[in-house]
Formats: sequence, structure tokens, C-alpha cells
Amino acid sequence: MRRLFDGDGKLLGSASSPIQIWKEGDCIEQSSTDIWLAVCTAVKAACSLANVAGEEVTSLGFAATCSLVAVDSDGEPVSVSWSGDTRRNIIVWMDHRAVKQAERINSSNSPVLQYCGGAVFPEMEPPKLLWVKDNLKESWSMAFRWMDLSDWLSYKATGDDTRSLCSTVCKWTYLGHAHMHQASEEDSRDMEACGWDDQFWEEIGLGDLVDGHHAKIGRSVAFPGHALGCGLTIDSAKELGLLAGTPVGTSMIDAHAGGVGVMESKAGSDPESKETDVEAICRRMVLVCGTSTCHMAVSHTKLFIPGVWGPFWSGMVPEYWLTEGGQSATGALLDYVIENHVASPHLVKSAASRRISIFELLNEILETMRHELGSPFLAALTNDTHVLPDFHGNRSPIADPKSKGMLCGLTLDASEKQLALLYLATVQAIAYGTRHIVEHCNAHGHKVDTLLACGGLAKNPLYIQEHADIIGYPIILPRENESVLLGAAILGAVASKKYITIRHAMKALNAAGQVVYPSQDPKVKNYHNAKYHIFRGLYEQQLEHRSIMAKALA
Repeated sequence: MRRLFDGDGKLLGSASSPIQIWKEGDCIEQSSTDIWLAVCTAVKAACSLANVAGEEVTSLGFAATCSLVAVDSDGEPVSVSWSGDTRRNIIVWMDHRAVKQAERINSSNSPVLQYCGGAVFPEMEPPKLLWVKDNLKESWSMAFRWMDLSDWLSYKATGDDTRSLCSTVCKWTYLGHAHMHQASEEDSRDMEACGWDDQFWEEIGLGDLVDGHHAKIGRSVAFPGHALGCGLTIDSAKELGLLAGTPVGTSMIDAHAGGVGVMESKAGSDPESKETDVEAICRRMVLVCGTSTCHMAVSHTKLFIPGVWGPFWSGMVPEYWLTEGGQSATGALLDYVIENHVASPHLVKSAASRRISIFELLNEILETMRHELGSPFLAALTNDTHVLPDFHGNRSPIADPKSKGMLCGLTLDASEKQLALLYLATVQAIAYGTRHIVEHCNAHGHKVDTLLACGGLAKNPLYIQEHADIIGYPIILPRENESVLLGAAILGAVASKKYITIRHAMKALNAAGQVVYPSQDPKVKNYHNAKYHIFRGLYEQQLEHRSIMAKALA
């Protein structure tokens, strides 16, 4: 999706274009060629819908998933697929093929691991790189550049191979704090990559990536929003329908761009003063709620939190340390639960006939059930239904990629009402997972007391209200629905020198919309405390089950 914003951060026009994806078990792949064509199509369409000529666009920023792209010396795709299909040159972020490689890397006990919660996760780039070297020898020898998707997009646009501190620090084990005393964001220049730990790459069997001053994984890095090269190249400008030389900012991972797009939003009744309370940003956590959910908080000092990624210096807000929690399947989990229920096809048709979303229809059904059953409050409908949402492992704070999903309280009922209950219980389980992350972070030095939510799931009022009630903090929603894309636009605005720094741009362009407050009913709080206790116990039961079966098979 591409969106066009004006100088005040207000949306002018948006457009999207579909992209291909291949899913085979734990292997999930995409095509960089296909994604670039989709970007070009969406940019042109967004400009057309906003009635803005290409030459009026003043800057550009890219945000994308933290997926791994492989290209050869000519910039052509290199297959990362068992199929050998050269189109399939991206290992998507959610791909879990590299679980064993992650375990091998974690057994190295390298000092860099303390900066990603004590262990790398299969969704990070080193395990994926090691998997390719282990399994696709020809592709490994052909690959000339390994890049995060967001970095590849900015490279494709400008020809500048400078990597973003956001992607390299958060997903590649690059130690961004190597630059702490070397440069500030306002210098806005690319820096020689001195944060790679060569011994780490040697120890895990990827020492060849150190060659040529790390040419394959990044010889220079820059703060997000740094102006790349000479802007858009002639070829990329033509393909995008924009002017050659248009400034392009160093990219960000999509979720992190969402943080940049929302984190400085202040509610109208917020008593905090931007001028006097410089610590306010450190009491906030951003929830970027999409297919997965990222939980991001920043601090002035580095905080080491077991099972939570980070601390990453300048991983999101330049010159702040980033803590990054996450749930690997949230929107994807809700889709799975709904689509695989026997009542789903009929509900989908009903929602389509009324031109509302399936979530809106399910929310209506739940309200009807609450009245019919005389339930004291809507959440109480799930008193017999409990879910552990680890269907794609637990990213944090347990950091167990082998964790599985659990459902408790199923019956033979296959009705639409039963699907609505399962949907509500899953929403609550995701919120309990977020509560676990928030409590864990606060127990290790953070002082989070306010949440900001953006992304597709943030548009669902039931989803947000359940999170507020379960966590007990107010949730600020952004004025602009697509905070991720506003964050990308901010990168371009900084590259064009409209703003001195990312933080200046955030303060100018972030804007709050609705604020959702937790219920003040003590019965609601007691109910969720009880369900949260059960939620935490489900994982302990799973560990016990694993142990019993391991002994049986020994």
C-alpha cells in the first residue's frame, strides 16, 4: 500500500496493489520484482486519486516487513526457495524454516545475543542466512547482496546501498551503539559499518559475510530518514511516475515506522507539556497491530529484558534505546480461527451483503448474546473458553518458537454464536499476551503507563476496548489510520530537510484521535485477573505435557 500525505501529516490519497506469496509449510516466500512493480503501481494510483502530479511529490520514504532479500551482482533475484524458482528471492519475516539454525546460533552464547533478549528468533536474519548456506549452496554462492526488504526498496529507488540502523540493529545483530559517540542524528550522514561483530559471524559459520568489509550485508549505515544518494534515479523515477532526484529517506521496518507515525500523539486532554516533560515518550508503548503485533517502547538508558528483543540503539527513534516485544500471530490468528470454523462461510456472506467486515458482524452477535444471556458485561461471555494464542510460537516474553496454541472449553456446538465466542476468547488471549509483555517490561525498568495502537486491528473497537480493560491503561488511537505509512512519509520529510530530525517531524506530524479508557467496573477487572491467571497457567501445562511426552519417547 502507498499513501500520500501533505505537509501537515494529513492523508491526501492512498492505493494498494496485490503481491504474490508462496506458502509451503514453514517456508513463506515472496518476489522482490513483484513487490517493486506493486509499489510503482500503487504510487501512481495514489497520486492520481489525490489529484497530485508526480512532480509535486517532494520526498519519499519506504517501510516494509523485515523479510530477507537475495540478489546477485547485477541486482537480479537469487532463489531462496527449495523450488529453485528465481522469482522467489525473499524469505518472508514470518517464515520459520530456520528454527534449528536459531538454536545453533543461540548455543554460541555470543555477547551480541544480550542485545536481542538473550537469543535470536527464527524470524531474524542470521538464522535465515545460515539456513540458506546449509541448504541452498548454489544460491549462497550466487548472492551478492543480502538485504532487509525495506533497505532493498530504498536501494532499488536510489542505487545507494546504505543500510538503515532500524533494520540492521533490530534484525541482523548489528550493534548500533558503536556509533553513540561518533555521530548524532542531526549529522544525517552515512557511517562506516563498525557495529558488526565479526567473531559472532565466524562462530556461527557465516564468516564469509565479513569479507569485503561486510559488503554483502552492509558496509555503511545511517539513521532512519538520512537522505540517500542523489535521490530517485532516472530509471526508478520513471517507473514510479515521479521526478528524478526526489529525496528518499533511509527506510524502516514497517512496525517501527508505525511507532514513528504515532508515538508523539498527545490526546487533547493530556496534561503533559511537550516542552517540560521530555520523558513522556519513555512512558509510552506502541502496539502495531497487524498480521502480527509489535510492542515498542523507548528509553534513554539501555534495559536488558530477558525474552524481549533489544535494547536496540536508534532502532526506532534515533538516539533512544528501543525495547521490542511482539506476538508472531495476531491478525493472522484471528483470520485462522474465523476462516477454519464451519460457520464462517455463511457469516462472510452475511457481512458482505451488508457491506460490513466480519469483525463488525461478530461484534454485533456478541452484543446480542450479552443481552439474551443477561451477562453482566460482554467479556464475561467467555468464562468457559480459554485460549493460548501461541499458534506460531511465542516471540516474547517467553521467547519459545516451539510453543503451540491451546483451546480450552470446546463443545460440539458449531453455530455462529459459538464462533463469536471463540473469536472473543482469542481477542482476549492476544490482550493477555500483551499484558504479559507490558508487565514483564515494567518489571525490568520500563515505566509504561500509556499505550498507542495503530494498524488494521486497531480499527476494531472491541479489540481495543478488551486490550484497555485487560491491561488497565488508556489506549490512544491516531488521527490517521495508517500510522505505518505516515511514519514512512516522515522519513521522506526528514530526507528533504523539511525537518531537522525524526523527533522534530514526529512532534509536528503525529496527531491523536480517539482515546479508549479501561473499564472502571471492579467486576471487569476481577474477571480479567482470573482469566489472566488461567492464561499464564496454560503455557505451564504445555511445558508439563512436553516433559511427559519426552520421557515417554526417551
